[in-house]
Amino acid sequence: MQSADTLQQYFDLGGKVAVITGGSRGLGLAMAHAFAAVGASVVIASRKQEACDEAAAAVTAASGRPCIGVAYHAGNWEDSDRLAALVYERFGRVDVLVNNAGMSPLYESLTAVSEALYDKVLDVNLRGPFRLAALIGERMAAGEGGSIINVSSIAAVQPTPNELPYGMAKAGLNAMTLGLARAYAPKVRVNCIMPGPFLTDIAKAWDMEAFNRRAQSTIPLQRGGDPDEVVGAALYFASAASSYTTGAILKIDGGSAYPAA
Repeated sequence: MQSADTLQQYFDLGGKVAVITGGSRGLGLAMAHAFAAVGASVVIASRKQEACDEAAAAVTAASGRPCIGVAYHAGNWEDSDRLAALVYERFGRVDVLVNNAGMSPLYESLTAVSEALYDKVLDVNLRGPFRLAALIGERMAAGEGGSIINVSSIAAVQPTPNELPYGMAKAGLNAMTLGLARAYAPKVRVNCIMPGPFLTDIAKAWDMEAFNRRAQSTIPLQRGGDPDEVVGAALYFASAASSYTTGAILKIDGGSAYPAA
């Protein structure tokens, strides 16, 4: 029988270093606060340095743990190289990598999707996570191991015409999760969180009355998710609590999407 102290140790990230892309807001920021609260030093990487600095200051103020912000564009291959080099120079290690950065621009029709838009969506949602995971995963595997967490979307398994390139990229991220879990085993665990509709900053652009009406019939839990509701899954995958879990894709969507076949 496990004691309360032993159970707490499962989720302890004391002495660990976590890198979170897209970490200045939304799900990424919720994870940054959670990781720091259980002892991790955190690197918040996102496009705008000012937003990263503000988020990092808030995490440090709340937790007392070191947290730094780094400007990072997931669509730029060289930015992944720069980010990895900076983090290893500053901290000497990475124990947890969260590939959370993503984007899904609006378009009028599928034929209106330009080559530039298509490339941008695939670059940010798939190419960048691949490069960063390869750089850090290789060093994790050669060192003390670690955990890589990819943040996908239910669009990967249930895409709509309004987000098809995004869904295609996230489906690739799901496949990448399985491949990296084998590539960097046994010392590195690679798992994926697959969120549904969460009420993050992006929801400010939604027609909430229409969303709430749809949620009553399309989401078994009948609502969107709160950003803090991703924390349990993130802590599980980041910590020793998931020591025998790799290659897993965890759907967190209120039950709205059917699982992939």
